Amino acid sequence: MRLDGPESDNVEDRRGQRVTGRGVVVGGGLGTVVIVIIGLLLGVDPAVLLQGQLAEPTPAARQQAAPRDDAGRRFIAQVLGETEEVWRAEFARRGARYEDPRLVLFSGATQSGCGHAQAQMGPFYCPVDRRVYIDLDFMAELQQRLGARGDFAAAYIVAHEVGHHVQNLMGMLGRVDQARRGQGEAASNAMQVRIELQADCLAGVWARRAQETRNILEKGDIEEGLNAAAAVGDDRLQRASRGYISPESFTHGTSAQRVGWFRRGLDSGRIEACDTFARD
Repeated sequence: MRLDGPESDNVEDRRGQRVTGRGVVVGGGLGTVVIVIIGLLLGVDPAVLLQGQLAEPTPAARQQAAPRDDAGRRFIAQVLGETEEVWRAEFARRGARYEDPRLVLFSGATQSGCGHAQAQMGPFYCPVDRRVYIDLDFMAELQQRLGARGDFAAAYIVAHEVGHHVQNLMGMLGRVDQARRGQGEAASNAMQVRIELQADCLAGVWARRAQETRNILEKGDIEEGLNAAAAVGDDRLQRASRGYISPESFTHGTSAQRVGWFRRGLDSGRIEACDTFARD
């Protein structure tokens, strides 16, 4: 990736801060092992991913605060800055104002507006405090484990979470949350899949717009993004964890769906192309 633009000022670095206490994150609906694996990456909200008590902070969370000008932080700040440029312009074209999200870097565990969180939940967006939460060390480990390597794969993860923020500002998260109430597990999961696929599509829209205005993509970047989308499909994760799949328990979509919707946003560059509730 070519990231020569300014770094975002909206990065909050909590790495090295000690987190005490225990919290409960409620929700779920899959088997514990599958929840953990799927929840390792690209969750919209920890409250819908995992149920149980959080462990004490890892040793990494008790270390001294990490340097605030390290390469990982700079990369994240630059990617976040690119998303801000794109979505500010996109909202302005619609006569609206884009409110930048905050991105929190943490190590081991932290407190979010959605409750206590730990690195093993993977990157997530909390609509309550409008923040994206990422443990850089765990995200890098996760990318290696899932085979989602490359700088653009990491950028796709950030863009997906920012896509949830765009959904939040547009009122989509609130409407879907309301619609899911009183629904059965399968119906609720199906709506959650639509939300996740739309965030994938919005990540594609961002990449297209950023390429058009700032020429950020290099050879191989698109393939890295598509590979990352495929790596976190529910079918692939479930098959890897237990040898079979349960479509009614999907919460993020199949590998083919995730790749398809990311590609749709990338090819169109239009928010309107990302209506996952109107088409498959």
